[in-house]
Amino acid sequence: MILKFLRLLKIFTVVIKYGLDEIAMSGLRVPRTARIINGIFFWRTITTPRAIRLRLALEELGPIFIKFGQVLSTRRDLMPPDIADELSLLQDRVPPFGSDLAIAQITRSLGAAPDQLFASFDPVPVASASIAQVHFATLKNGREVAVKVLRPGMKKTIDEDIALMHVATALIEKVWAESRRLKPREVVAEFDKYLHDELDLMREAANASQLRRNFADSTLLMVPEMFWDYCSSSVIVMERMRGIPVSQIDRLAAEGVDLKKLSSDGVEIFFTQVFRDGFFHADMHPGNILVSVEPETFGRYIALDFGIVGTLNDFDKDYLSQNFLAFFRRDYKRVAEAHIESGWAPRDTRVDELESAVRACCEPIFDRPLKDISFGQILLRLFQTSRRFNVEVQPQLVLLQKTLLNIEGLGRQLDPDLDLWKTAKPYLERWMGEQVGWRGFVERFKAEAPRYAHIFPQLPRLMHQALEHHSHPHGATNHEMMQQVLAEVRRSNRLLGFLAFLVGGVTSGLLLAALLTRYGGA
Repeated sequence: MILKFLRLLKIFTVVIKYGLDEIAMSGLRVPRTARIINGIFFWRTITTPRAIRLRLALEELGPIFIKFGQVLSTRRDLMPPDIADELSLLQDRVPPFGSDLAIAQITRSLGAAPDQLFASFDPVPVASASIAQVHFATLKNGREVAVKVLRPGMKKTIDEDIALMHVATALIEKVWAESRRLKPREVVAEFDKYLHDELDLMREAANASQLRRNFADSTLLMVPEMFWDYCSSSVIVMERMRGIPVSQIDRLAAEGVDLKKLSSDGVEIFFTQVFRDGFFHADMHPGNILVSVEPETFGRYIALDFGIVGTLNDFDKDYLSQNFLAFFRRDYKRVAEAHIESGWAPRDTRVDELESAVRACCEPIFDRPLKDISFGQILLRLFQTSRRFNVEVQPQLVLLQKTLLNIEGLGRQLDPDLDLWKTAKPYLERWMGEQVGWRGFVERFKAEAPRYAHIFPQLPRLMHQALEHHSHPHGATNHEMMQQVLAEVRRSNRLLGFLAFLVGGVTSGLLLAALLTRYGGA
């Protein structure tokens, strides 16, 4: 209890020091109350912009609050532009914890000390962040690996700080005029889930394994192998990857890497993850991306740190692809219609008004190189448009928006002349063709085949049960059941009939082609 009180006192001191109360008071419903509270701290001189003060305060409060600021920076639909931009500058400036603590964590988690598990283990960490740090080691079979160790005591620290954040958000909702739109409780709850997911390193290992499997045959992206015998919720061991950080442009150019190809490859990797797999690396900042210069894998991307991934279902992918293609074709009416059809915009929204607003946001970006535009600014304008039309940004797309901004920054570094839209458009059109064309039909039928194989043998029994129960007092309910069964039978018959017609047509066509070839040649 005393420790919680001291932590709360520390937070209060930092809030006063950086004038965060002044930021909150500016949104009070009662201006007189704001003036009274500001008067209590008359001795302060607050001239630094509010966004900078907020960033400095979060850095002083420590790793958990830094993480919170990083998460908030991705919610540009909720944050004012100046605050979102400043919070995006937050970095994990966290000193490493002691080697003895790392060794104790490994021993406790894996059941043996590092000198027993590995042929060699470097006690000096090569990287340190708020959640974990990384050491290099060598397995007894000679494989070089990276050992990621969770920072000790993190769960307790996170639980205590999150509890204080919940108290703060309850207070904010009472005094801040825009709290309903900003949804502070939902934001903290999302942050709570995000942090606790990141605390489980086995989840990160599983994410890496899935991404590695998705790109097993790729010549564009490499993902480290996980060594499951050495993995636990607080320690994971993975293949050591060698490469040049993608931000070191001069080193890449000196090694002979084609930067233009590298930039277009990055776009293809991103859209492949999103639209083919619906599973994407959502923390693609330059610190997590290397480029291989080894002869056998020269020029390939190397992905690291898989604590944050995004997932999309079929509806999300279809919606996004339609919107992207509509943007590429400058069909802003279709963009507006898609928002209304999906329910993301109110049903009574006028299509022409939303179309006009979207056109004003997006028209300036086309036919211009990436160096002359900022997708971040376009995104901000779209969010402002969303507010005006009461469009709520969907939670499952927040990470996608963040990753798209990362792609923008990466593209600017590698090839300032890259046109992201023109690079992505052929890929998206090909993907759409696969979804709505013959190939898409075959794939969907293959996916549904097990379901129909299970249903068809049961149809006679289900019909018999329905007829037997038809005379039951609850006849109306049984009648509805019978109608459903008959509907399923009709649906199955239509499908079988279509397939029979299709197979017959293809067979007839092949026979006709063979006859024409045989007798026509004669």
